[in-house]
Amino acid sequence: MSMRLRWIILAALTLAAALVGRAAAWTEDVLGAPFEMRYVNQPADYSGNVRCTVVRLQAPNSTGKAVLYVHGYNDYFFQREMAERFVAQGYDFYAVDLRKYGRSIMPGQTLFELRDISEYYADIDSALTIMTAEGGAREIVLMGHSTGGLTTSCYLARHPDPRVRALVLNSPFLDWNQSAMQEKMLIPMVRTFRKLAPRMKIPQNSDGAYAHSLHRAFGGEWDYNLDWKLELSPAVETSWLAAIDAAHDIVQNTPRINIPILLMHSDTTVTSGNRGDAVLDVEDIARYGRGLGVDVTEITVRGGLHDLALSARDIRDAMFDYLFAWLKENGF
Repeated sequence: MSMRLRWIILAALTLAAALVGRAAAWTEDVLGAPFEMRYVNQPADYSGNVRCTVVRLQAPNSTGKAVLYVHGYNDYFFQREMAERFVAQGYDFYAVDLRKYGRSIMPGQTLFELRDISEYYADIDSALTIMTAEGGAREIVLMGHSTGGLTTSCYLARHPDPRVRALVLNSPFLDWNQSAMQEKMLIPMVRTFRKLAPRMKIPQNSDGAYAHSLHRAFGGEWDYNLDWKLELSPAVETSWLAAIDAAHDIVQNTPRINIPILLMHSDTTVTSGNRGDAVLDVEDIARYGRGLGVDVTEITVRGGLHDLALSARDIRDAMFDYLFAWLKENGF
């Protein structure tokens, strides 16, 4: 072994120990046993102290395979059924609540605040380190939903990690779903002048229709914390909008992801209801998703919701069947 390689391995092990050392002990998660969670304190940012949260559900007989799930905007990990499906297939399941989301929210923080997509890379790094150093994961599948799909795509494009062997994208947020004038004029204008007013609020067009199709309180199938996943998406700051637009530049122009990618999206975009994607333009997802890497498999999920894992049972059953078959075909 060369001296240079030894130094690289030593540095990696030192970094892993440092990252794990900043994590608190595992405790029972809000989802209840056997789900567990732990905080990881991260270096303070422009607004003060930040942390992420790693949640896990371990398979009874670990095979060294694991999945790390990254949630979307105005979201957090609550998809118990999804985790249980992975565990039933022999995967250890992990999820990360990114800084300023869900379990990771700290007093006084602005929810979902962001100035650069790379802020989330440390949260993903911390989760991966815990998975390998403590969980013994040898083959990791990274999975992202919506803005989490954008984040994971940027992470692997700009920060490839040999621990990650495949990428699964659930309705990734690869482009704006706005009018031509907003996308061509207003958003670039905001991005240009964001430093003058980084915290200026920009309202979103949200009538709660998507939440009403999901949450049990409104007639949906699912239960989750409405303080962490709000009924109405809040106004976003100009700095958040600029950060997302810059991330779109990465995935639309120079992604170069060199591991297998499964790109999943609904068959139609809808403005309301529960038989399509009520958040993003599925044609944009398909257009930019196909160009993310050298090995992209695209599937269209008929009648799938924006979060395909929360679709009607027959639809999500078929989606998960395909997902696990794809993973097996690719050697995972």
